Amino acid sequence: MRNISFSITLDSFGNGTKDVTRRLGWKFLKPGDHLCAVEKAQGLKKGQHVRKIGEIEIISCEFEQLRCIQFSHHRADDTRDNRIRTEMVREGFPHYTALEFVNMFCKFNRCTPETEINRIVFKKVK
Repeated sequence: MRNISFSITLDSFGNGTKDVTRRLGWKFLKPGDHLCAVEKAQGLKKGQHVRKIGEIEIISCEFEQLRCIQFSHHRADDTRDNRIRTEMVREGFPHYTALEFVNMFCKFNRCTPETEINRIVFKKVK
């Protein structure tokens, strides 16, 4: 089973509030796939091992420009502000605005707001 890291959203993954993640690539994913959720998968020092934190099942995945999160159309909430706020909570960043999230993602992944990313919805199965 392939690993997927949740190093910067470990708490929200653990408490179950995170069920959306955005990734560069991951074009092979499809609904029903299972992945091993890990604390950290890359940059491990000699002697360190991957620490498994659960298993997830992919519910949906769709490609969109990262900046689309600012115009979130994914949620059925009453207002645009509620949709964006809900999306930030689902991403594991409840105190971020959409713009703050986009800026953080771009810095962390060395990309731009126009970069096509994979919006992945998942559920924890273990």
